[in-house]
Amino acid sequence: MAVNSLADLSKMVITSQVRLDANNEPVLKAKTYNGVKPTALDQDVFDVAQAIASLQANPVYRVERIDREELTQA
Repeated sequence: MAVNSLADLSKMVITSQVRLDANNEPVLKAKTYNGVKPTALDQDVFDVAQAIASLQANPVYRVERIDREELTQA
């Protein structure tokens, strides 16, 4: 049985290191940005994340892109 996928939703998550704990492990805080166009290029999403990161005091630990697709029977 064939299946089609349709890009439904994308979001970007910027995780920043806010401090170190007592064991010298990073304490992280994530901020999610919804409304990313599913057709946006990965490089463009990363560039926007870098621009946002330049406005904050905490260093960026990780940038993620999360894509959701709807699967339907063909």
